[in-house]
Amino acid sequence: MRYLFILLLFLVQIGYSQNTYNLIPYPAKLEKAEGGFKVGLKTSISYDNDELLPIANMLASQVAKTLGKNPIVKKGKSASIVFTTNNSLGEEAYNLKISSKKIEVQSKTGKGAFYALQTLLQLMPASSFAENATSAEIQIPNCSIEDAPRFAYRSLMLDAGRHFFSVDDVKHFIDLMAMYKLNNMHWHLTEDQGWRIEIKKYPLLTKISSIRKESTVGHYRDNKFDGKPYGGFYTQDQVKDIVAYASKKYINIIPEIEMPGHSQAVLAAYPQFGGNPDKIYEVRTKWGVSEDVLFPREETFKFLEDVLTEVMDLFPGQYIHIGGDECPKTQWKESRFCQDMIKKLGLKDEHELQSYFIRRIDKFITSKGKKMLGWDEILEGGLSPNAMVMSWRGVKGGVEAAKQNHDVVMSPNSFFYLDYYQGDSKTEPLAIGGNLPLSKCYSFEPYLPELTEQEAKHVMGVQANIWTEYIGDIKYVEYMTFPRALALAEVAWAPRKEKNYEEFKNRVTGHSAILDALKVNYSKTYLKQ
Repeated sequence: MRYLFILLLFLVQIGYSQNTYNLIPYPAKLEKAEGGFKVGLKTSISYDNDELLPIANMLASQVAKTLGKNPIVKKGKSASIVFTTNNSLGEEAYNLKISSKKIEVQSKTGKGAFYALQTLLQLMPASSFAENATSAEIQIPNCSIEDAPRFAYRSLMLDAGRHFFSVDDVKHFIDLMAMYKLNNMHWHLTEDQGWRIEIKKYPLLTKISSIRKESTVGHYRDNKFDGKPYGGFYTQDQVKDIVAYASKKYINIIPEIEMPGHSQAVLAAYPQFGGNPDKIYEVRTKWGVSEDVLFPREETFKFLEDVLTEVMDLFPGQYIHIGGDECPKTQWKESRFCQDMIKKLGLKDEHELQSYFIRRIDKFITSKGKKMLGWDEILEGGLSPNAMVMSWRGVKGGVEAAKQNHDVVMSPNSFFYLDYYQGDSKTEPLAIGGNLPLSKCYSFEPYLPELTEQEAKHVMGVQANIWTEYIGDIKYVEYMTFPRALALAEVAWAPRKEKNYEEFKNRVTGHSAILDALKVNYSKTYLKQ
């Protein structure tokens, strides 16, 4: 019996020493420890600053889902779990210390405390996230963490232009983003195939531009259609609701209003802003790029300024995305109006005419106290003075913009286009093409050797994009997004020295129990690679 007791004691000790920390993104500094803290019915939570109260309540709410009762939440510094203010930390930084007797969270702001909470939740058993989870206690492994993000801009883009997602779907997407400390959601709201946001001054945008008569079936090269009308848009009240919801999770929403290309849906309602006011335009039904673009007339600029004014009133964040990508120049080249304007303004060609177009919009956005963000095509013909560049055609555009002292978000398609296949196209769901396994997402390094130390400071962060030509519902979005978004989160947050793909892959596998409990339809393709 004595030997059996010793064996059991040894196994317990081994169990403690093998605490697992499947944290994503991985913290800047983590010291592992034996043992754990038990959250039970007598556990209390305190906070020393009213900004931390919502975070304390979030923790209490999550604990209650398992224990069936909310822990006591009180102001002060005396409790089992303590949230305290530490003004020496950065805006998004936190310290987290878990011992068998106490959990201490330090942060300068509610934002830092919120990120500490996400780490704490990930350390809980996966069963804590399941519906109707019940347990007498929750054990959290002991450790000490000092953490802060590597980059200030950490983002996912959701394309609602091709396929519309309900308010609940968007909130669900935000919930998943928040778990991994992502802090911007780029919301692609307008496209050739549909306009998705209510603009009260231009009601035809929702009456006409939000509905296409049918949609592409299969790959766009097949040229097949389903014959079914498709539409949807967000009212301004719904937008406000989503923005407020995201704000509580410290996520800023960046709206994208496409111009001057990707605007055929606009012309279906307001043809006077295109090359031929007498033409009957339709909301585009086929995926791909339309030749029908906005023309740089004064009435077009008036329309866009009116639209952007309403948009800016709905989105309190700093950035307004204006697209600026894939604008065919054929109609401008064949237009007497555009050619006369090029001569009048002393421009070189149609690329400089687009630069003129973008500069006008940039000046307006800047006058409203906002900052314009655009895809890397806005570099063509000369970069607008206050613009921030999102580099999608590789990293070349981002490097060029940084060298011109412009802030940059790296979003190269070869690393972060989540509409690409993540495995063998013969066995994976239909996608636009390409091949982007989890390992390649994880391998991206935002600081490039082409940049000097000073130029690299203009790299604000990274973004992955979920274009939805072939992604028609939120479960499909989940499959294409996860776990590749976890790689994005780690690239954006964790120190470069901590990156190790095999170790990350193991953490993803261990972490997947949480995704299972949350019923996220994530891909397991990475396990075969």
